[in-house]
Amino acid sequence: MTKSELHPRNRHREGYDFPRLVVSSPELGRFVRPNPYGSDSIDFADPDAVKALNRALLADLYGVQAWDIPDGYLCPPVPGRADLIHEVADLLATRNGAVIPEGPGVKVLDIGTGANLIYPLIGQREYGWSFVGVDCDSKALESAQRILDANAGLGESIELRLQQEPEQILEGVIRSGEYFDIVICNPPFYGSLEEAQAESRMKWRKLGKRSAASGKPVRNFGGQNAELWYPGGEVEFVGRMIRESSRFSRQCGLFSSLVSKEFHLPVLFEELESLGNAEATLVEMAQGQKRTRALVWMFP
Repeated sequence: MTKSELHPRNRHREGYDFPRLVVSSPELGRFVRPNPYGSDSIDFADPDAVKALNRALLADLYGVQAWDIPDGYLCPPVPGRADLIHEVADLLATRNGAVIPEGPGVKVLDIGTGANLIYPLIGQREYGWSFVGVDCDSKALESAQRILDANAGLGESIELRLQQEPEQILEGVIRSGEYFDIVICNPPFYGSLEEAQAESRMKWRKLGKRSAASGKPVRNFGGQNAELWYPGGEVEFVGRMIRESSRFSRQCGLFSSLVSKEFHLPVLFEELESLGNAEATLVEMAQGQKRTRALVWMFP
């Protein structure tokens, strides 16, 4: 069944071809079961199943081998991540005579690239872009580096950098004389670990999902502290990114960040207006019932 809400170029619009995916990654087979409608599926609340599905998708559709992440790290849904990459391609086309720029000359800065490295992997495979992936978690970057090491040639297109100051966003990672066509970011949503845990408990209480071992609610996609929360939450993280961006207005063509909560947008647009010369737009995206958006801005 076509997922018409996904980007037209998204490889995942036709859903998951589980028989084909199991051929690419046999370990996925033990997680595949008929759903209530009689179609093949997996339990998306099982982190091991989701990880196996991601590994199979990346191997089959993007040629990425040996993808893995440490236990407890964010395991994002690949189709939604692919959608952002295609939206980024469309944004770059608006600055290139309506033609999507491809090849290593296009340079993308991925803030919070994580252990999963999903955005650079998909962006490099789909469009041949070069990436710099930034994270403040050295263990996450070690995992990302193992993925690069297992795939010949990827390390030539994807560079990893450690953000030494966790409260900073762009400062300390953009080097003098460097230029990025676009900055992308999937920010931490919560203001504290307690806030993240409370929302997780509420989510799983509604679904009736509990850990068999502890009786406590579980989280299907995991996430470490820096992946989930930042002092002040999403508004402060993206707000700081906006404020820092003005200092790099000649080193980045476009800046962008996902925004999970629509009611955060007025505050963020006020931040942009306070800069005086920033031009902003909003890109709406959807995957199933989930709606999200990317705030995009530039300096003329």
